[in-house]
Amino acid sequence: MIKTTCKSVLLSLLLLPAMTATATALDWSVNEVHVQYGELDVPTFKPGPKQDDTLIVTYQHASGWAYGDSFLFVDWLDGSDNKAFNDHDLYGEFYHNLSLGKVLDRQLSFGPVKDIGLLTGINYARDSRVLKYLPGIRFDLALPSFAFAHLDMMAYIDDSKGVVKGGAPAETDSWLVDFNWALPFTVGDSHWSLQGHVEYVAERHNEFGAVVSDWLLAQPQLRFDLGEWLLSEAGKLYVGLEYQYWHNKLSDTSTDESAVQALLVWRL
Repeated sequence: MIKTTCKSVLLSLLLLPAMTATATALDWSVNEVHVQYGELDVPTFKPGPKQDDTLIVTYQHASGWAYGDSFLFVDWLDGSDNKAFNDHDLYGEFYHNLSLGKVLDRQLSFGPVKDIGLLTGINYARDSRVLKYLPGIRFDLALPSFAFAHLDMMAYIDDSKGVVKGGAPAETDSWLVDFNWALPFTVGDSHWSLQGHVEYVAERHNEFGAVVSDWLLAQPQLRFDLGEWLLSEAGKLYVGLEYQYWHNKLSDTSTDESAVQALLVWRL
């Protein structure tokens, strides 16, 4: 009962700044559609082939307002052969960061840190009925040449339905650390970007008492800007590659994924 109440309070704290930002004019906003295709590993706890050509279509949104910023993505995944995994599945994450420096109107910088934020997040997977809440803290880093660089430290609080509701086993709570960044650069007259994130999720236990292994997931993207002239009225187009390294994929200690995916990005 106490844990349920705490989760309700956490959800309210997550939605409050998001609704406040919605009611306030945005300073900036970026919307993108990603299309990725590559051969991804299937964890050993799923039946069928252990590698599958997988299409991922992603809607991604980032925006900023007077006192913070938000980030959202929703993946639609479709494996070509394995109907037990990534078969028209949906997965999404939402994060809202409240800048303490802006709220307090104070400089909170030290070393490479230029600001500190209060971070709230939600992770949701449709087929497995997984729901996680992620409250935490963000260190906004001032790194030379980077468009942005964040070090996020969050709790990883489970509110999944569990096996009795037809989902993946519910889990105990844990913690997560994520480094996310964007580094634009030029080669001659061409414009490029190296961006993505690296996350570590700590070990926890499932509802049956079994250990759920930690994992390390890295997803850097290399993008090439094709130029505004291609989509002058409808946005910008990028092509490139995303490399995915996932140690203990979905906590399966028998699956360490290393995969390259073709990438197409349409910035609306």
